[in-house]
Amino acid sequence: MDYSKYLSVSSSNRRPSGFSEMEKHLTDPLPSAVWLVSGMPNPQLFPFCDAAINLSDGSVLEISKEVMATGLQYGPTPGYVPLIEQLKEMTLRTHNPPRWTESDLLVTVGCQDGLAKALEMLLDPGDCVVVQEPCYPDVLCILAPLKLKYVIVTADERGMCPVALKKGLEEARLSGGPVPKVLYLVPTACNPTGITIDEARRREIYSIASEYDLIILEDDPYLFLQYGEEVSAKCINHASSSFCGPAPLIERINWHMQASVMCPPGISQVMVSELLRKWGDDGFKKHVGKLREFYKAQRDVMLRAVEEHLTGLCEWTVPKGGIFIWLKVPGLHDTTPMLVKRAVLKGVVLLPGKDFMVDDKKQCQYMRAAFSCATKGQMWKGMEKLAELIREEMALQQDSQH
Repeated sequence: MDYSKYLSVSSSNRRPSGFSEMEKHLTDPLPSAVWLVSGMPNPQLFPFCDAAINLSDGSVLEISKEVMATGLQYGPTPGYVPLIEQLKEMTLRTHNPPRWTESDLLVTVGCQDGLAKALEMLLDPGDCVVVQEPCYPDVLCILAPLKLKYVIVTADERGMCPVALKKGLEEARLSGGPVPKVLYLVPTACNPTGITIDEARRREIYSIASEYDLIILEDDPYLFLQYGEEVSAKCINHASSSFCGPAPLIERINWHMQASVMCPPGISQVMVSELLRKWGDDGFKKHVGKLREFYKAQRDVMLRAVEEHLTGLCEWTVPKGGIFIWLKVPGLHDTTPMLVKRAVLKGVVLLPGKDFMVDDKKQCQYMRAAFSCATKGQMWKGMEKLAELIREEMALQQDSQH
């Protein structure tokens, strides 16, 4: 498939680094080769030799002198080679995606760096992008400078609505404006709603995206943090994700990284690789199971606190994964003044719903609460204070209307 039509102007104009491209062909040089090509530091002068890292299960992760030197040295832009291979095996084992031979994988420097680079690769100023609302707020921060046109799609208890998606795309097509080419989606435990899109609906969304020739940019940080039956989108389509996607697009992100970070932080990648090697597949699954058990218990405590204190004041959806609860306050026009101006004084802090809206100037009745780090006592106290705050805010709102 020709992906060039999806590329932004800046991405189309990128060129690879000469050294980085040469390095791909020098993975197994002759033993007699004299290495005069790069400005790599001499490993004999590295201040760190090896490491013994204590793990939370009481065991020790040993980083040998040779592995440590590799981690401290300039490495290939796509990532530490053993880690790349481990992640490819994990992706194939977890998703078994179609057209895997046409895909590739790289490791970004973390957080939303890969997401920012993927969006830069696909969108020019004034282009049109498809997002679900509410939307992960930091992606809206990435998109804001581009002054884009939006197809905003509503969601229900099963996630993005296919009927609304098709209607929005058809209206955009008939408007004479820019043709949408990217659909950004958080399919699993959506931040902030906690909703996981089931397989049947994912197939509907994929079918519509195919009909309108859209790239699906899948942001899936909570894939392994689901509290019910796992659903994977990569078994259905060829969407780009945090690590993998169509090889021509991954190549463009790689070229961007060559021009920015150049070499990834090797030590952190070495640590992850050595941990995965030590754990094996069974150890990784055991760790994931431990995470699910802990965060599901956290969610359940938060839900009990919400039910106890906010029944009659708020509406909410039980999250199927992730670490957030999305709350609606029907009795308020907008939660923003309450949360920004008065919540801290009451001793409780939540994120106002307007931050998750494309137009953050509009009033919004929603707010997001995170349950990942709070203790049981803090959750109970926080929801009690939030209930007091909402009642006070409703009284203030009523007074202002008289």
